[in-house]
Amino acid sequence: MPEVADPLAAALFSELFSADQLARTRLTKVLPKGMELSHFSVLNHLAHLKDERTPAQLAKSFNVTRGAMTNTLNKLEWAGYIHIRPDWEDARSKQVAISPAGQRARDAALHAITPIIVEVVNAVGAEKVRAAIPVLRELRARLAEDH
Repeated sequence: MPEVADPLAAALFSELFSADQLARTRLTKVLPKGMELSHFSVLNHLAHLKDERTPAQLAKSFNVTRGAMTNTLNKLEWAGYIHIRPDWEDARSKQVAISPAGQRARDAALHAITPIIVEVVNAVGAEKVRAAIPVLRELRARLAEDH
C-alpha cells in the first residue's frame, strides 16, 4: 500500500500545479488570435536560438513526444510562422527555423504577455522571485533525472 503523501511535498506540488494552470489561463487569453501557448513557446525558443533545430531536438527541449511536436510544428508552418526544410546532410530529418512572420508573431505575443508577468513579479516582489528561481530550477532538474 502506498505511503500517505508527505504534506510538504503535497502542498508544494499542489501550488506548482495551481500556479501553472492559472499562468497558462491568463497568458493564453492575451495571446494573438489563434496562437496557443505551445506555439509561442516554440517560436520564442527558436527566436532565442537564432539557428535551426530538428523536430526531435525541439521535442526533447520541451519534453513532449515527437508526435505532439509535429502537431505544433504543422500548425506553425500552416500559419507561416516557421520554415521546415529537408536536412541536406540527413535525408531522414528536417530542419525548423522561425520565419520573419513568426518573429513578428512572437514579438506581438511577448508584448501582450509581458505586462501580466511584470505585474505578478512586482506584486510578489523581485527578491522573493529571485529566491524562488534556484529552487524551481533544482526541482525541474530533479524531475528531469527520471527521464
